[in-house]
Amino acid sequence: MLQLLHIELIKIFSKWRSYIGFLAVSILVPIIQVAMYSEGDQYFVLFTQQLRQVFDFTGHLNNGYLIAFIVLNSLFVHIPLLISLVAGDMLAGEATAGTYRMLFTRPVSRFQVVTSKFLAALIYVNALILWMSVLSLGLSVLVLGKGELLIIGSKITILAQDDILWRFGWGYLFASLSMCTVASLAFLFSALVENAIGPIVGTMAIIIVFTIISSLDAQILDNVRPLFFTNHLVGWRMIFDNPPEISRIFTSAGILLGHAICFYIAALSIMLRKDILT
Repeated sequence: MLQLLHIELIKIFSKWRSYIGFLAVSILVPIIQVAMYSEGDQYFVLFTQQLRQVFDFTGHLNNGYLIAFIVLNSLFVHIPLLISLVAGDMLAGEATAGTYRMLFTRPVSRFQVVTSKFLAALIYVNALILWMSVLSLGLSVLVLGKGELLIIGSKITILAQDDILWRFGWGYLFASLSMCTVASLAFLFSALVENAIGPIVGTMAIIIVFTIISSLDAQILDNVRPLFFTNHLVGWRMIFDNPPEISRIFTSAGILLGHAICFYIAALSIMLRKDILT
């Protein structure tokens, strides 16, 4: 299995499309950092203009932690597409190349082949999230320094400097789980089609459709809405609540993990029954 995994990782990183995600993150994060470094104070004053009529803001609030939080918020927007480029090609790419017959007649089981591809996709996802965390948190703190973290949402939260780093650690872990679930969905679509475009479009369509459905104010959806994995992709935000609701965090993580496992099992079941003679 380890040898198969090694081969799949080599196949992933031998394709140029696998580096699109790393390149996008490497461009996006520095742009945000430069913008916040040069004009961040002005943006911050403008953003908190109404709040300043009620509160007095002191301290170094335009800092590296704020940049990392902004980048992490963008995770839901662009990272799923970048992940689908790779995870959606894991099986569909073999179909496009016509190598299924050669792949499944090797002296290893289909289970091992499919599982090694799935694990390779998850490793890629975690490598991308790790790279994003190094750039967004490590480089931002190095450039803009540390300070308190101001979070403005349904409520205003200000986290002390010594109460932030551990939250980012768990936040990135939760983000990895979220994106692994997206990769699992793309992997399932990859098992269903013979073109890598299909899994990319299908994955993004599912995310968009379920997000829209979740936003509908319909009472009939109240019981099923919490089960949509799209509602939990940004569950990492709960880690930055003060105090964080541990039970809700674990519930969201459990739903994401459950979906990821189901997507993998469905893909495995399809591949175990796939006809390679036609």
